[in-house]
Amino acid sequence: MSLRPLLILAAAVLAAGCSSLDSLNPFASSAPKMAELPPIPSAAEVRVVWKENAGKGENYVFTPAVSGNAIFVAGAKGDVLRIEDGVVRWKVNVGVPLSGGVGSDGRRVVVGSAKGDVLLLDAADGKEIWRAKVSSEVLAAPAVDAALVVVRSGDNRLYAFDVADGKRKWVYQRQTPPLSLRTFAAPLVDGSYVFAGFPGGKLLAVTTNNGASAWEGTVALPKGTTELDRVADITSAPILAGRMICAVAYQGRVACFDLNTGNLAWARDMSSAAGLAADSRYVYVADDKGAVHALDLASGASIWKQDKLAHRQLTAPAARGRLVAVADVKGVVHFLSREDGAFVARVNTDGTPVTAPLRVVDNRFVLQTWGGTVMALEVQ
Repeated sequence: MSLRPLLILAAAVLAAGCSSLDSLNPFASSAPKMAELPPIPSAAEVRVVWKENAGKGENYVFTPAVSGNAIFVAGAKGDVLRIEDGVVRWKVNVGVPLSGGVGSDGRRVVVGSAKGDVLLLDAADGKEIWRAKVSSEVLAAPAVDAALVVVRSGDNRLYAFDVADGKRKWVYQRQTPPLSLRTFAAPLVDGSYVFAGFPGGKLLAVTTNNGASAWEGTVALPKGTTELDRVADITSAPILAGRMICAVAYQGRVACFDLNTGNLAWARDMSSAAGLAADSRYVYVADDKGAVHALDLASGASIWKQDKLAHRQLTAPAARGRLVAVADVKGVVHFLSREDGAFVARVNTDGTPVTAPLRVVDNRFVLQTWGGTVMALEVQ
């Protein structure tokens, strides 16, 4: 069975069959039919501001990193690029195939390999500064701040390295369920904590100084009689929303917690493997059936729902100004109104899936396709 790379079950699950997950696999023979795209009356114009190619993603999800007006991207063959206003400032090949990336704080760029290599480059010129090693493949974009590089390994461990020399500072490990989804969910560093979602529906806050668990929030409770039914994993990155941290789980809920205490602010039943975004008013979620939801940031109350993209395997939303953008498995980018979810515009890319979350740079949306196309889009 050929699975979309965002969600790949462990070999034991594949051997047992995974028909209950066919809705997440656009290539499965029994997968629900994708919705035809409705026409958009008086559609706004979408301008391709610039376009580059980072190399194919192959079986991995490469998420662009943004710092100011600099965008850092990578491809599976080992190329890493710095792009500013559509101009490639540098391009290097790190000498190993890559599987995860990209993380950056604007001064450093970090990528990872399927063999557990972690490489830190100088953001100014792409020169390699150091390499380190983790226990298994690096699928998620590393997190970088002034002191640490935090890397999630494929076996769901968190590694913290000194940003200056690559020396390992600590490792966080927890017991995981017998079956879990392969995840490209990046950790998030904010102040004194590293936030990361784990199999079993748990959102963890880990202290940056020693890797100790500070608090644990329940985003989903596994349900059902079989191990497959009980898969309830957080497969997307958590997001900051004011003084809250929010996450969503497959076969679970979307939930927001107090950033410092872990106290639950609100939760709503909703299954998503793609992820979520937030602005000053709303939380936006793309669920597993292809609907996009806007929820009130303070209470979780439903504001609107756009359900005309059923089974199109949407990315996590990205929000900027009056627009919310999602992309799909056919490489189509959809722009919705922030106020009511109505379609505003639509544009095709290169026809290959978009699996990585879109990024916002100024008033533009930046995306990277499975085929390696990196582009900046602007709605007129």
